Formats: sequence, structure tokens, C-alpha cells
Amino acid sequence: MVAFRLPRGSQVRPGRRVPAPDGARNVREFRVYRYSPDSGEPPQLDSFEVDLDRSGPMVLDALIEIKNSLDSTLAFRRSCREGVCGSCAMNIDGTNTLACTKAIDDVRGPVKVYPLPHMPVIKDLVPDLTDAYAQYALVEPWMKTESPPPAKERLQSEEDRRKLDGLYECILCFCCSTSCPSYWWNGDRYLGPATLLQAARWLQDSRDEAAGERLDALEDPFRLYRCHTIMNCTKTCPKGLNPARAISDIKRRIQQRR
Repeated sequence: MVAFRLPRGSQVRPGRRVPAPDGARNVREFRVYRYSPDSGEPPQLDSFEVDLDRSGPMVLDALIEIKNSLDSTLAFRRSCREGVCGSCAMNIDGTNTLACTKAIDDVRGPVKVYPLPHMPVIKDLVPDLTDAYAQYALVEPWMKTESPPPAKERLQSEEDRRKLDGLYECILCFCCSTSCPSYWWNGDRYLGPATLLQAARWLQDSRDEAAGERLDALEDPFRLYRCHTIMNCTKTCPKGLNPARAISDIKRRIQQRR
């Protein structure tokens, strides 16, 4: 299946209206982005009337109800339903977030659901994350050591362990990267907030012995320095993390070693 990126300036046309089942009283409108590359048709915005008495309280619950009861062809990712896996990241009511933790009652008026912005779309609400994961692999997100391994595990003080707080919790939903204008325009070269947060996590780990090598790989006009600290990434993170601060810390480390 060929991935699709909505061209700049193009419009999403109005789509179908699917009414709620007969007898539904607690109805809410959901306007959902639809695109199927197999159809050859441009993207459209379908309107679904969901009976909230048959749905849970979260946007993901409503999407599951749409798929089960109104349109089985709707495509989206989901797994844990607990805000842990990051699978159901999408743009809801204009904000990148997780559908499983976004309450329907937090949205006024029709609930507008789009895929993560400025990403190739495989189908409907499913973005193509191939490039994002390739960038993640580029920072080698694992412990690298040169010293002989200890008899048991590599120990870490409680103080050093606390330095990882705010870094290790990232679930790679890519809400932050897809909210960043620098990533929109330079996504082929700029690593983006999610990947750089992961890089900072290993730079901060006292057990890792490859800080110099990691900084060498990041010291690049595009990989790191496309970040202009506009804080979109921090504002949208559904886990409450601060990728902008992590990126600033990487820049500080590079400056200090000069």
C-alpha cells in the first residue's frame, strides 16, 4: 500500500453522514478523516453520529464503536487503551494526543479526528512511521559500554537514577515531533523532539560509556539545531514530558565540551 501525504494547501472534502442507530438519545457527532489509497479518491471528512450510551468515555471508545457499529472499514491503531503504548496517537480537536486518554467531554461541539499532521498516511487515521522509527534507531537507543561487564548488573545510585525521570517515560507516540514546524519542513534531516528526547535519555544514563560518540553523531546543523525551542513539543506531550528541555541539555553538553 502506497503511503500518502496530504499536499500543502489541499482541502479535505466533505464526506458521508452516518446517522446513529434508531432510538439513540445520547448522540455526539464525530468528524473523522478518511483516506484510502486503493480508492484513488481524495481525502474526505465523514460525519458519524455515535450513541454515547453504547460507548465508553474516551475518543478511542467512540472510534471503536464507529468501527463496530457504523463503518467497519475505518482504520486506526490502538492497543493498550491505557496511555502506555502510544499506538492511538492522532490529532483530536486540533491537538496531538492519545485517543485512549482524551475524554469526549473535554471537546466542545463536533469531535474532529485527524491523523498525526505532516506524516504520510497509510489509511484513514494510520500514519506511516517508517521514517520516525528509522530516526529512532539512528541514535542507537541502548546502553553502550567498553568496560568489562560486572558479575551481576551495572549499578546506579539513586541520585543518578532520578536524573532519568522525565526521559525514560517517553512512549514514542510522536505527538511531539508531529507538532513541531521544524520537523514538518525538515523531517528528512531533523531528528525531531521524540528521537532527541531518547538520545538525551542515554546521554544522561550514568552507566552508558559512549557520551562522546553520541554527541559527535548529534552535532549537526540539521539533526539537532533545527530546534528553535518554540515549545510545541512540550505543550502537546500526553505524558507531560519536556522534550524541549532535553534538547537544550544536549546543546549545552556540546557547548561545554568545546
